[in-house]
Parts: sequence; C-alpha cells; structure tokens
Amino acid sequence: MDFNHEVTLQNRTLLLKIVKNFSLDQLNTVPKGYRNSIFWNLAHIVVTQQLLVYGLSNIPLLVDDALVKTYRKGTQTEHDATEEEFALIKSLMISTIEHTKLEYDKGVFKNYTSYTTSLNVTLTSVEEALSFNAFHEGIHLGYILAMKNSL
Repeated sequence: MDFNHEVTLQNRTLLLKIVKNFSLDQLNTVPKGYRNSIFWNLAHIVVTQQLLVYGLSNIPLLVDDALVKTYRKGTQTEHDATEEEFALIKSLMISTIEHTKLEYDKGVFKNYTSYTTSLNVTLTSVEEALSFNAFHEGIHLGYILAMKNSL
C-alpha cells in the first residue's frame, strides 16, 4: 500500500497544482472533442477510488451518494460546478487518500468482491484495486493535461 499510496498522493498533488490557477469557468468547460470537463475528471477520480476500494470491500464510502451518482463511470458533465463543489473536491482529493491509508494500515479492508474493469482487468483484492486505481488516475491526469492545452 505504501507505494500505491505515494503514487496516488503525488498524482493528486500534481493535479491540484495544475488546476489551482484555473478559473471556475475553465474547470467547467468541456473542450471540443471531449465529453467531460476538467472538474468532472477530478470528481470522477475521487468517486472511482471510493467505489473500487471501499465499495468493493463492502465498506461505507467517504463521499456521499449524490457525488457518486453524478461522477461514476458512465456519467458525463451535466452541470457547471460551483466554487463550493470545487472546494469540496479539492479537500477530498487528499483527505480520501490519507484516510484510505490509515484504514488500510489498520486492516479494515478484509473482504473484496471481484470486479472486472472496462479495460478487462479483473480485480480480486484491495491491493489490486489500489494498483489499478493509480493507473486509472494516471489516465485522467493525461486527459486533464491535454484538456488544459485546449482551453
């Protein structure tokens, strides 16, 4: 977990650094050729980590159901985020990873429901979910970097 934790924390720290000088309008823009905004990508990685790690471990998520419903796999940008929503996502970017590390170290993740991702990778343990999540977040970092150049 330590390596996956560090990779995920570094990725999210980098993402926050990249978006810190964006206006809310820029974060909400869906550039031509994309289906989602930068804000959606940020919220999506928070939600996906929660579903892959907590949800499939049958442990209550650290985020609310409305966030999950709006930003889970298969969704797309449906509304412009507010400053309050952006502040929430920024705080969740770091706090959820720190909380996951604490709970992992305590041995909270005992059971895991097998899940095959859309990339046809089957996850059978929380460790595999943590590794896959780091990969998934790297994909969205790439999207955000490309989108940044389209704004």
